[in-house]
Amino acid sequence: MKKHNFSAGPSILPQEVLLKASEAIVDYNNSGLSVIEISHRSKDFVDIMENARSLALELLGLEGKGYKALFLQGGASTQFLAVALNLLEKRAGYLNSGSWAAKSIKEAKIYDDIYEVASSKDANYNYIPKGFDIPTDYDYFHCTSNNTIFGTQMKAFPNSPIPMVCDMSSDIFSRTLDYTQFDLIYAGAQKNMGPAGTTLVVIKEDILGKVSRKIPSMMDYKVHIDKGSMFNTPPVFAVYTSMLTLQWLKDLGGISAIEKENEKKARLMYSEIDLNPLFKGFAAKADRSMMNATFTLENDNLKDTFETMLKEAGISAVNGHRSVGGYRASMYNALPLDSVKALVEVMSELESKA
Repeated sequence: MKKHNFSAGPSILPQEVLLKASEAIVDYNNSGLSVIEISHRSKDFVDIMENARSLALELLGLEGKGYKALFLQGGASTQFLAVALNLLEKRAGYLNSGSWAAKSIKEAKIYDDIYEVASSKDANYNYIPKGFDIPTDYDYFHCTSNNTIFGTQMKAFPNSPIPMVCDMSSDIFSRTLDYTQFDLIYAGAQKNMGPAGTTLVVIKEDILGKVSRKIPSMMDYKVHIDKGSMFNTPPVFAVYTSMLTLQWLKDLGGISAIEKENEKKARLMYSEIDLNPLFKGFAAKADRSMMNATFTLENDNLKDTFETMLKEAGISAVNGHRSVGGYRASMYNALPLDSVKALVEVMSELESKA
């Protein structure tokens, strides 16, 4: 039976990427060696790394604009501290719009001078705060573009008078934006890029070198830029698979092309949530995520029936996070429209049985 994978992460990857990656595990580029056993200093892997970094900048429209792309380790969670280490001199402002935003604040607060410019914690993060001010004397402003757990997404970004940092782990490469408005972007690979194990960091170089503290080498962006993302042994398979996924996206027509598909999936999903009286959306309508649709079942007596129907339809990983409950349909780039149709059909069928 075909599986419809709505996992929030690690998430679905394009089938052709999985096939190419599996072939490379056995024999990369007819070398007689696996991609995970070649030297990371070899020309083969240096080419992979350079291509992955180049594709990231190209797809984001940041080539030749003073940005560098890095593939690092430690997940996006490591960047919570790395951002502060590299950019915080006096104070910084953070938008608290969800669990991961709150964790970024917690990690950065090792330096104390971290302030919330706004928060939606009062409503269990079911909306994106708006209308807040960003002080001009702060070192940077940090936001989270998409909140996977709660299903909210920033539809517009403030005109920040200071460097803007964005955690885009769960919606990077999914929609067209003016990415030059951001001075630093970071994202774990395991949503729209590849397997867990590497993290993309895109930095405008001229924001670096302005703090007085000593930065540990592994956390210093300048060190990683100088070493071409290979200061230490990189996660070769995660980088290689990310490169394949970025090439897949480019071949599709880039971010503008995938955005159209993502919009179709989101419209279909939210239409069913709004029209079907058995379900209720969690996130404020104006802030609904195109990547993660969160919703609850209004009648608990139908829970077992619904979940049996989901299983029979081959629909996987739609249980909501414990912070919200209910269900969550994660619709990342590689999820086909047919999978959303399959889920919507089950929801509609449940209504007809109720």
